[in-house]
Amino acid sequence: MKFRYTLFIIAFSAISTNSFAQYAKDAVRFSTGQPGSTSRIKALGNAGTAVGGDLSSISGNPAGLGYFTHSELSITPEFDNYTNQTSYIGEPNTANRNTVNFSNASFVFYSQLAQPSGQKRDKGWLSLNFGVNYNRSSNFYERVRYGAKNNNNSINDYYASLANSQGLGNDLLQDWAAGAQLIDAYGTASDFTYKSNSLPGVQQTGFVSRTGGVSGIDMAVGANYSNKLYVGLGLGVSEIRYHTNNSLNETGNLSVLENGNAVTHGFNSNYIQFQDTKGEGYNVKLGILYKLIENIRVGATITSPTFYTIDDSFNEGLNNQITGGTKYIYDPTEYAITYTMRTPFKFAGGLSIFMGNIGFITGDVEYMDYTTTHINNSPDYDYTNGYDNEIIKANYRSVVNAHAGIELKIVDMLYFRGGYGLQRNPLKGGADTKMITGGLGYHIGNYYIDAACMNIKGSQNVMQYDIGAGTPAAVVNATNNNFFLTIGLKY
Repeated sequence: MKFRYTLFIIAFSAISTNSFAQYAKDAVRFSTGQPGSTSRIKALGNAGTAVGGDLSSISGNPAGLGYFTHSELSITPEFDNYTNQTSYIGEPNTANRNTVNFSNASFVFYSQLAQPSGQKRDKGWLSLNFGVNYNRSSNFYERVRYGAKNNNNSINDYYASLANSQGLGNDLLQDWAAGAQLIDAYGTASDFTYKSNSLPGVQQTGFVSRTGGVSGIDMAVGANYSNKLYVGLGLGVSEIRYHTNNSLNETGNLSVLENGNAVTHGFNSNYIQFQDTKGEGYNVKLGILYKLIENIRVGATITSPTFYTIDDSFNEGLNNQITGGTKYIYDPTEYAITYTMRTPFKFAGGLSIFMGNIGFITGDVEYMDYTTTHINNSPDYDYTNGYDNEIIKANYRSVVNAHAGIELKIVDMLYFRGGYGLQRNPLKGGADTKMITGGLGYHIGNYYIDAACMNIKGSQNVMQYDIGAGTPAAVVNATNNNFFLTIGLKY
């Protein structure tokens, strides 16, 4: 009973204008992201499906490994600045976060294949190259602050709605709210309704902090056939680390009964929750690149679903201080579960046009159907998947994402790069994410340094509780400025 209740109550920290199960939202959250890449590909707007010959091919299109004619390695650290500007009931607020991460480390081993006697050196299978990398494909880092005076409702109305729909007596959140004098039964002993005890005009202050990401190890092989056709196969092992802390403080006045008389007291309540999620999964990837003519390449990849096993721990607590009176404390209670899930297939296609020694332009499109994200039953935890999977099908959609970039040689050894990306929101009615990218590359002998910056903008609505019509939402406009530096060696 307590676990099933959690499915509903976790929606308190909803990341959208809809209130629905956290497992459904997390399943889609863990399904998004971009293949780990070098600064060069990031500067091209993450358009790398039809480029080839870049270490990003290990995580992107493994067929691109067939272009290598030497061994190569690189490392890519990153610096990320996150800024969220919020508006809650007309009141603005801002929260920032800076992080440093290790974005990518890659290695490719070049292996030339022996040619049959008498065969031309540029015909047949010419090389079989192996690559391995560590990459970070998603970052969950962000902070959200919001606050305002709410004259229309209170989170206590939410507690009351839970009491009316689910009753009391199971040591759940609505039981705590009743015990802390935040809600009470109004009416007669045989005909009553739970209502909020707070008077209109409560001050609400909320905070959300998220950390973690999706990272992993990718291994791939790519082959070159007659410098015309390139094929590749990859295996990815992914790791999820996700942690979130959320709180909502509410202050104002309560009307409570004392000796049969209504008395007004000030109150200061805090609802807190934190979630810690860890998971491991695997997928496979098939890629192809083909030269239509010498200067035009087309590429395509198919990435299988990632099959995850996830350990999730959710905790919530409530406390309330009555002015001049009792302080009620309900320490965080843990709800733990282990479940399995799969992400959608991903299909990507790309085109690159090379302009001799001047540079090239490239573009990608990718398709994912998020309605196929699937959570499996977890009988050991008395969890059935029907509700969450229906939520996924009803609230999410298929998307087509687009990326484009250009690389130009400015002078010998110095390159300019720029790009643009559009990530469609998998949530129906959700705002898309747009990114503008740029960078420089400097190559000298067998060494190179590539730098990239990405300006990413998106938005979301955060509903901190759901009471139907009139539920307040914090409008969050996010701007992320991310910087990457790749140092590489060819040998």
